[in-house]
Amino acid sequence: MTGWDDLASTALVGTDRRPYPGDLLEAAAIEVARRRAGRSVAGAATREPAPTEEREAVGRRAAERLGRLLGGENERLIPEWLAAAAATGRRVPAYVLPELLERGRRDRSIRVHLGVLAGQRGRWLAGLNPAWAYLLEEPTGETWELGGAADRRAHLCALRAADPAQARRLLESTWERETPDDRTGFVEVLAEGLSMADEPFLEQALDDRRREVRQAAANLLTRLPGSRMARRMAERVRACVTITGDVIAVEAPAACDRAMERDGVRPKPPRGIGERAWWLQQIIARAPLSCWGRPNELLAMRIPDWDAEVKAAWVRAAVLQRDPEWARAMFAWDPIADLLESLPPEEQQELAARFVRAHDLDSQLIMVLGGVSSHWREGLATAVLNKIVKVNTTQPWNLGELVKLAGEHIDPALFELAEDHSPAEPVQQVAALLRFRADMYKELSR
Repeated sequence: MTGWDDLASTALVGTDRRPYPGDLLEAAAIEVARRRAGRSVAGAATREPAPTEEREAVGRRAAERLGRLLGGENERLIPEWLAAAAATGRRVPAYVLPELLERGRRDRSIRVHLGVLAGQRGRWLAGLNPAWAYLLEEPTGETWELGGAADRRAHLCALRAADPAQARRLLESTWERETPDDRTGFVEVLAEGLSMADEPFLEQALDDRRREVRQAAANLLTRLPGSRMARRMAERVRACVTITGDVIAVEAPAACDRAMERDGVRPKPPRGIGERAWWLQQIIARAPLSCWGRPNELLAMRIPDWDAEVKAAWVRAAVLQRDPEWARAMFAWDPIADLLESLPPEEQQELAARFVRAHDLDSQLIMVLGGVSSHWREGLATAVLNKIVKVNTTQPWNLGELVKLAGEHIDPALFELAEDHSPAEPVQQVAALLRFRADMYKELSR
């Protein structure tokens, strides 16, 4: 094979003076590719080989489907595939890793399962490429003492689910040594199994130097109507609100003092909201809903001043306190997706199906459906498919997102329901995506 020096000198003097057998430029291009492929990586001589994998890889067909997803086919299903694969306890094959890790570099939302799915080789690769170093921060199952931030949070989550009191004691034992960012994340873990036994620790966290830690603690204390913070908020509401007959008289706070700030009230309002309205909404949102009475009765009352602010605060309170009765009532007043999280999956789907049947296709309908727990069962699936058929004849230009949501959230086992529902092309698009997902789960189960 002609060497690079010969090729370079021939190019310099020209093929008229030094004839070259064949295409000089083609030979030069091949030599460039060969030299690049054989280039030594700095430190390669001392680099340890990748550790032996401990987990079995997913099957060939499942891996091939992941490759198709990463290549752009139904790519919105990538998070679902990764979650389903992680649930099997297996990893992805080595040949998929570069493309998957590169995808994770651009899309933070898919990283949550990569620490496990990438296996030992994935972490080894992440140590070689700074662009993939994010993987080293994802949980792998290490212990509280040895793991990084993500591993420790995963460990605390698992312990909290098994023994809430022990998890809280573990967190208390290292609390003073934790970074502010870690403290915020660890407080949020206590939402699992939250009880009054956590109240003293959370009350103490209200004095943390970091605002995000104080906010996280206040959010959890809001869910404990017997907490000292909840009682303080109830007193503030009573100072602002008087109910006489069917009239709710409201006088918003005149100032936000240090005690209010400690309890999670943020003094500076967002753009477009006045200070007093902002303070009023926050204290109502954090006061126990039990101090008000029945929501349907209250919504029928007249609020001469601050009506919109009070009702917006009731919505926020229902979300924060996860109160099903208030969530139902406030969803009827302001149907937002966050309220559905307080309700069991079946009731979520019933409310959403009712909303789909009564509401035109717009951004609000899309947002409500986006907040419903997957997988959608037959009732909601049928309501959405009926809406697709109807809109296909009246607003065919406005269907795209609804078709995608239906295909991504309906239980994939219902693909035959969709296939038989209507020959309309958008419905058959939904059916095809459901069948794609059904095959995806079947492959991962093997």
